[in-house]
Amino acid sequence: MPPIVPDRAAPNLIVASVVRTCLGDGAATFTALLAGVDGRAPLRAADPTRVNVAYGYHLPAEPVRRFAASDWLAGCVSQAVRTARLDLTRQRVVAVVGTGLRELTAVEEFALTGPPVSPERLHFGPVLRAVLPGLAEVITLVNACSAGLHALALGQDLLAAGDADAVVVAAVDGMTQSMLAMIGRVADEPTDRVRPFDEHRRGVLLGDGAAALVLVPEDAATGSETRAATGSGASTASVPDGRRAAGPVPLGRLLGTGLSCDARHETAPDVAGISRAIRDGQARAGVDPADVDLVVAHGTGTALNDPAECEALRRVNLAAGGDPLVTAVKGALGHTSGTAGLVNVDVALRALRTGAVPPIVGLDVPLAAGKELRFVTSARTAQPRLAQVHAFGFGGVNAVSIIAGCG
Repeated sequence: MPPIVPDRAAPNLIVASVVRTCLGDGAATFTALLAGVDGRAPLRAADPTRVNVAYGYHLPAEPVRRFAASDWLAGCVSQAVRTARLDLTRQRVVAVVGTGLRELTAVEEFALTGPPVSPERLHFGPVLRAVLPGLAEVITLVNACSAGLHALALGQDLLAAGDADAVVVAAVDGMTQSMLAMIGRVADEPTDRVRPFDEHRRGVLLGDGAAALVLVPEDAATGSETRAATGSGASTASVPDGRRAAGPVPLGRLLGTGLSCDARHETAPDVAGISRAIRDGQARAGVDPADVDLVVAHGTGTALNDPAECEALRRVNLAAGGDPLVTAVKGALGHTSGTAGLVNVDVALRALRTGAVPPIVGLDVPLAAGKELRFVTSARTAQPRLAQVHAFGFGGVNAVSIIAGCG
């Protein structure tokens, strides 16, 4: 089948995607997801007895320390830029970083006994400029658990406006003591595991994570005379015999991202607000909701989010005649907060490319509200062409991206 390229949107190519989770890098994470691996481990980011949280999803062999998030982010961004073969001396490259907590661990330490924290360390400009001196601009967005996809939307806008030749869209969050204490107070007993969309779900657990992808205009990876001549191409250059240097391999197309901010309640999700974000994403992408093959859901495993997300899918996708596969990753990776949306994008890209769809780890008995949905409970082979990626945050900041494969 030919790739899906809408005529009402300005799709961008994703030419690099790098993630770090408790299960490793992107390839290792996807392999483990397909195998149904649960990445939880006894909590070491805080005293379990004080925060009423027994487990976390820590990065492998990573000690809990100040400014760890900055280091994870810098590593992912550097690798993504190398993979995309960006030339920061010739191209205007902007970095947009989404986060929920920034460097809150360092602030918590300062509040107790630690040294002061410079306000400059609370956004990620200095650390990214240190590893990539040619970056034109670094923007940090703090949009709760939808921050990664909000950054993705801004990245696409920057390209559309001609304000960048390429955009590095990144996200990072690590577990903090205050965040752990907050989730520990909403349950009488510590949550034993994350069970997205399961009838017996008992709440969310947190995970460390970082991610970065690179967006370029549609013609950048295939080579356009205009871009090469003006120096605005992201990856191609003319060579003497008229051939073109090879550009980075496109991983997928970002067709559009829909946003909503309903502000209905601090913590309770709103079905109408989520539905608006889904419809907005589909409209910006120029796709019919019935054509979505795969949903990588937010799936927190909490009492209210899961049924609300199911109802939004029923109202939008199923009502239009769609019947997508639905998967989610927080049962294996924990909730990586502001990073969660970009982790979902990486999973969607790999599923579109390989045809393998990972199961929802922790889902044994689907909740009643999701009885009409096709949850993936064991790894399966499919041929998805269009993926819908969800990320929802406290306060009703919702984001939904539509991703297509490249062939």
